[in-house]
Amino acid sequence: MEITITQAAAEDAPLILALQKLAYRSEALFYNDFNIEPLLQTLEHLLQQFDDHIVLKAVVDGRIVGSVRAVERDGTCFIGKLMVDPAYQNQGIGKQLMRQIEALFPQARYELFTGFKSFRNIALYEKLGYHIYHERVITSHFSLIYLEKKSS
Repeated sequence: MEITITQAAAEDAPLILALQKLAYRSEALFYNDFNIEPLLQTLEHLLQQFDDHIVLKAVVDGRIVGSVRAVERDGTCFIGKLMVDPAYQNQGIGKQLMRQIEALFPQARYELFTGFKSFRNIALYEKLGYHIYHERVITSHFSLIYLEKKSS
């Protein structure tokens, strides 16, 4: 399987948003909450992110199967919305997307977050050199885990 990772363009936004809703459905099921931001994000909001974020896409056989986005502010690269089509998960696509997005911000500190029970996500980020540094309680049943990594 040949994976090509390139910068996405605004015209990719509808396909990336559809992938996002597919990929984050498992998180919504896991937390029994379908009001999570990735499922509620609109095409208009995603298009706005193309103005100040770098959005990458992973393509296999002409189909977008993964994406990640990031923005740098004050020396920190905030990484978000890492997603891989469920049919293509556990094949290294997420890891490749993370390495590519980090390479675009070589002098930055990297920061991201995930749900407190998203153990597979946390394990992936820790394998990539991230460390948990903060937990933000959202409700009595949900919190976000923040991870960081210093650039090398």
